[in-house]
Amino acid sequence: MKDRTRRDLVNILVADMVEKYGRAPPMDRRTQYALGLVTLFPSLRDPYSKNGYVLQDFELLFGAETSSKLLEKWGTLLKARVIEQAKNLSRTPQLDYLIQCAEENPDEDGEVPGWDSDMASLLLLVYLLPPPPSGKKGTVKISIREAVDHVVKFHKSCRSLQEHSGPDKRKQPYILAVGTTRNRIHEYYIVLDGELLPCKARSSLSAFDELFKAHYVFGISYDQALNTMYTFVQTTIYNIDVGLSHETPRVKDLRAKLLN
Repeated sequence: MKDRTRRDLVNILVADMVEKYGRAPPMDRRTQYALGLVTLFPSLRDPYSKNGYVLQDFELLFGAETSSKLLEKWGTLLKARVIEQAKNLSRTPQLDYLIQCAEENPDEDGEVPGWDSDMASLLLLVYLLPPPPSGKKGTVKISIREAVDHVVKFHKSCRSLQEHSGPDKRKQPYILAVGTTRNRIHEYYIVLDGELLPCKARSSLSAFDELFKAHYVFGISYDQALNTMYTFVQTTIYNIDVGLSHETPRVKDLRAKLLN
């Protein structure tokens, strides 16, 4: 099946589902549509998900065009502009480290010491859209550095993964990047409710794409510390519920700076 045909098929299904069940169809209906899609067209089955359709579920919610927004926009439009905006912030060693990684500037030994360029530039969004200040109702103040840890954690490939699983782990999803170093990652997982879901992704950008989509597929609210960042990704990158979701002035200001 050609990409254009696949997109048309998914869009037809989305239109039918929205007409029958509204903009936010029940989970069982989304699952029913996704299962039907991969049953009729096995080549669309996702081999890395338990049932073959997690990613299909997101496409059924928003369509193939919306589903591909991050991968299409980041490298060609937003990444360089995010890096430039980050350079205008008050500099700290951790911020400088991420900017260096994002620009792929090597250290004295000729290697970039941390995350790859895509992951580092995505994490710069947390600096540009930091956690809410203390005193806001229902929020717990954490540092930007701690908030970054709520997006992705590095796991040395020689160690057991069990430390990230179990019923006592926090519910909001994050990426677990497994490898020998932060810029040599072999596999990615989404950690959700103490469960490790293998990512289809083989790149950090695709892993973040799956992390964002997991919120919608599993009906999970954004992490409080990352709410502003995720709202920006939702409205500005994926164009989901633009004008309907609450956006802080920071989100609107950053969008204007990046897109104008």
